[in-house]
Amino acid sequence: MKKRILIPTDYSANAFNAIEYAMKLFENESCEFFVVNSYYLSGMDRDNLLVPKPSKDEQKAAGDRAEENMEKLKVKMKPFEQNKNHEFHYKVVFGPFFETMKDKVDKKEIDLVVMGTQGKSDEKSVILGSNAVNLMEKIRACPILTIPASVDFKSPNEIVFPTSFRTHYKTKELDILVDLARITKAPIRVLHIQNKRKLSKAQEKNKELLDSILSSAEVTQHRLYYIDVNDGVKAFVQSRESEMIAFVNKKHMFFGSIFSNPMAKELGMQTKVPLLAMHDRRV
Repeated sequence: MKKRILIPTDYSANAFNAIEYAMKLFENESCEFFVVNSYYLSGMDRDNLLVPKPSKDEQKAAGDRAEENMEKLKVKMKPFEQNKNHEFHYKVVFGPFFETMKDKVDKKEIDLVVMGTQGKSDEKSVILGSNAVNLMEKIRACPILTIPASVDFKSPNEIVFPTSFRTHYKTKELDILVDLARITKAPIRVLHIQNKRKLSKAQEKNKELLDSILSSAEVTQHRLYYIDVNDGVKAFVQSRESEMIAFVNKKHMFFGSIFSNPMAKELGMQTKVPLLAMHDRRV
């Protein structure tokens, strides 16, 4: 069965880098790619009446530019279209970024979103732009893989999976993690940072469930004690030069405590690696 992968683009160099990463990551997998550009104009949102509404000519000019840039992108995509495993769809959509992406995820039954993390500004010191962070929070129907501008594709040496063992895992939520481990042949490093030497009974039960779900992958267990969670994750990734991080985005809890926007920026200045956000479907 083909994977259905959505790749948002703003036609920046970083957005194209994310496309290249996805093409190489899934080179030998049967995939259907949806490359989508959404454009919007200040003033279209009438919540802010101080910004004048764009004229029809301005709207048409913006749409024409978006279509012209998509045609240029299609030319750059020709080499990738030679891959018989891959099918491509290109679409320019008028509307706010998050709403249009959520609509595509729902209507096209997307399995994964792959996105560059800096976009037009391409700021060198920030791994996660606000769009990428917000997309992780707003789209919870499928996982999101974010690719920093500085990362050229290579199979990651390992995938670090921080966990509190407080989440009741579901196989479907972690399917993409197991699949990426299979595709890249990367071991999964389960990292638990704790202030107590023993896990609670609930944590032990969740750990057993996680072990079962990840049983088809190569997995090692790692613990750090009595250290701030944020510092522990950063130190672990930096010391091992890990090349991918995956986490369950448990809304307002795990994501907020470990990968809040300021933390993501701080992490990005030191360990510029792809991040895979999966979702706890119960929240």
